[in-house]
Order: sequence, then C-alpha cells, then structure tokens
Amino acid sequence: MKVDLKCFSTLVNPESCDFRDSTTYELTDRQTVEDLMECADIAKKDVKIIFVNSRIVDANTILSDGDKVGFAPATGGM
Repeated sequence: MKVDLKCFSTLVNPESCDFRDSTTYELTDRQTVEDLMECADIAKKDVKIIFVNSRIVDANTILSDGDKVGFAPATGGM
C-alpha cells in the first residue's frame, strides 16, 4: 500500500519528508504510523502531533492505502 507523508518545521528533510510535496512510502498491510516513522528515519520522540487524513492520531494507528500523513514537532509552547 502507498501512503503520503508531509513533515513540518524541524522535521523537514527534502529527501525523506518535505512540507511542499508529500513523499510517498510503500508499506505492507497493517503497518502503523510508528512503522512509517522508522521508514522515514524520524525519531518518535521528535514528533509531537501526528495527522492521518487531517485527524490527530497516535503512533499506534494502523495505516491504510492512500492515507495522507503529517508529522509536526514540538515547537514554541507545544
């Protein structure tokens, strides 16, 4: 299955996770957001807010084909 990932602020890495255009990742069925973090080489501790299809979720959320995922770090007063 394919999911699209966008990262924001300090998590941005043009090669693995950008904020302009999403990066597509190929995952197997029943993989979680945490699995996607590993694929994108993003430490779980660095992610404060996780969005899947515009909803806030946790790292244990199981992803589905076509999901749009966003990672935001803790910044400022977060």
